[in-house]
Amino acid sequence: MHHLPHLITDLGFILIIAALSTLLFKKLGQPQVLGYLIAGFLVSPHVPFLPTVIDKASIQVWSEIGVIFLLFSLGLEFSFKKLFKVGGSAAFTAVFEIIFMIGFGYLVGRMLGWNNIDSLFFGAILSMSSTTIIVRAFHELGMKGQKFVELVFGILVVEDIVAILLLVLLAAIAGSGAVSGSELAFSGLRLLFYIALWFVVGIFLIPIFLRKIRNLLEDETLLLVSIGLCFMMVMIAAGVGFSPALGAFVMGSLLAETPEGHKMEHVLTPVKNLFAAIFFVSVGMMIDPTILIERWDLVILVTLVTIVGKFISTFLGAILSGQSRKKSFQAGMSLAQIGEFSFIIASLGVTLKVTSDFLYPLAIAVSAVTTFTTPYLTKVAEPLYRWVEGKLPEGIKKMLDRYQASFNREGSNTVGSLILKTYGVKVLLNTVMVIAILGAYKALLNVEVQRYLEESPWAVGVSLFICLALMAPFFWGIVMSAPSLKAQREFEELEKLRGLQFGIFVGRVVLAIVLLHAVVIQFVTLKMALGLIVAIIAIAALAGQFWVRRLYQFIEKNFLKNLTEKERKELVSSEVAKNFLPWDASLGTYDLSAESVLAGQNLRSLSFKEKYGVNVAAVYRGSKRYFAPDGEFVLWPYDKLICFGSEEELQSFHTFLEQEKVAHQSPDALARQADYRLSSFVVNEASKCKDKTIRDSGIREAYHGMVVGIERGPQRILGPRASFVLHEGDLIWLVSDKKQSQVTV
Repeated sequence: MHHLPHLITDLGFILIIAALSTLLFKKLGQPQVLGYLIAGFLVSPHVPFLPTVIDKASIQVWSEIGVIFLLFSLGLEFSFKKLFKVGGSAAFTAVFEIIFMIGFGYLVGRMLGWNNIDSLFFGAILSMSSTTIIVRAFHELGMKGQKFVELVFGILVVEDIVAILLLVLLAAIAGSGAVSGSELAFSGLRLLFYIALWFVVGIFLIPIFLRKIRNLLEDETLLLVSIGLCFMMVMIAAGVGFSPALGAFVMGSLLAETPEGHKMEHVLTPVKNLFAAIFFVSVGMMIDPTILIERWDLVILVTLVTIVGKFISTFLGAILSGQSRKKSFQAGMSLAQIGEFSFIIASLGVTLKVTSDFLYPLAIAVSAVTTFTTPYLTKVAEPLYRWVEGKLPEGIKKMLDRYQASFNREGSNTVGSLILKTYGVKVLLNTVMVIAILGAYKALLNVEVQRYLEESPWAVGVSLFICLALMAPFFWGIVMSAPSLKAQREFEELEKLRGLQFGIFVGRVVLAIVLLHAVVIQFVTLKMALGLIVAIIAIAALAGQFWVRRLYQFIEKNFLKNLTEKERKELVSSEVAKNFLPWDASLGTYDLSAESVLAGQNLRSLSFKEKYGVNVAAVYRGSKRYFAPDGEFVLWPYDKLICFGSEEELQSFHTFLEQEKVAHQSPDALARQADYRLSSFVVNEASKCKDKTIRDSGIREAYHGMVVGIERGPQRILGPRASFVLHEGDLIWLVSDKKQSQVTV
């Protein structure tokens, strides 16, 4: 009889029991993850009547691979851009809730007599909600269209990224055995530095690599390439001292920015499902029924702590971020559970052997209980809110209403936030690249250069020159890089910074000198460094006007091209083009000079819409203003054009005007453009414009503006014709004059 290795028989038992358990749970309408946990319990030594897993070490390795694939798949669904789209309210609520629950869990753990590490891991376990359970609950209850659901999904996105940070920080804390504020801060900064570095390098290199092999990527090769890239980043992350899960997540997020990301997610699904099943089964194997029976009171206590703590923290976070009471209440009730990431955090403690035996099965038990309670809590959230609202004192209601109203007012950004938005990201990423090049050069190239030059007196100088040459484009970017195209379009905000340009430039120069000093002293003494810095700055000022500036612009152009490649490919497809959102467009202001070739021609003959995709929303001519000019409108010299279109369309139109030697925009033009805004309203039953064409609706006269987009259900129309008939429920987007009072139409 042929003998099978224990690993094969163990996998056979696991998959057979897992298949039967998940079929049963699917029949009962329960989450599959619970079936995996039960399957793990059934193949554990705690159940003597069924086959037991023998080679536990190999199964543990497979479960670690399962975590890698889970995090890689999560990264493919995530993408860095999604984090910026969830909104400040969701981000604030998620961070507030996580910090609250970690602190609350730590406090409860200490009150129960647990040590610091157990209490800290306990708080981290309680801070993570279950995306799988929440999505399933919303689907079954038919709630996906409700307003609070968008907030909940935004919170879950932020929770996922914070969970990755927690895995890294908890591993660092567990390694030292103490909770040190300085060590925690250093670990956090180090983590953010590497994530930023991997993001910049990955976005620059990976799309180029995929473009080169795009014609060779069938399903099989795409699967192998994606898994190979995943494990490459896993090894890199482990090599610099981070968890493999972080590397998998980062690579998934980078690939999500490429056109191949969605297809990779599709071909990887069966592999992810297999290894995820093994992971959750291995989690179930660690359930000790003896501990649960002996500590049933602790399970009930922790379940109550989870539900009450998650509700309070989410509710308070949402209220503080400006959400309504009802929305905050429903979000808090929906997030009152723990799930998949809690298992991963608990397993980290077991793997590092820093947590007590009872903590892991306790997390599993509480997750199982809160899985069953989540649909009911979500369902009763609205009636329970109405009851609480009826009992709430009027004074508290008015105070909360005033607080919420303060968030909804149109307010101007502070100067500090404007500076950060306009220049902060570029300066930060270039600084990261300078530091990364220094570290890589010292670790990899410096020794080789010194060995090659042997005892030459020029060895240090040559080594320093090579290092600075590699950094030169990024130093130029720190000092001289322009604001992003989007920031350049926000004329009203840039006008506020006009008087601060000298101070901003000086600040960027000072940062560059500090970084330059830090680089030079790595090679020469401090005394020599001062003289070298002056010489380097003088040489850089000359060289920057030749090859350094061009090299930086080449790098930046290709980085932005790779970053937006996925969106550009989607935009050219007819299906996505039909769904082009009006609010993805923006406004631009352009002056016509006396010599402009556009002067003397009407808008129909110029065909701006057909050639560049832009609509002329208004024209300033001296003290007169012409809103929504028709095709026969003739442009004159010195006219000010207010145009509407996407960023790429406005940039194309701007390039055309520059080629025609159109004058630069004046401060007066900037002020005039700031008088306009993109606004919207819904056509309701009482609207005067209902069932009328845009021409007859009176919108132009009432709003002193132009209709630029209409959303009707799933259909979105950009630049509708004047004969378009408006129906009840249409969402109207228009460019209007801020100074004119709006009239209900």
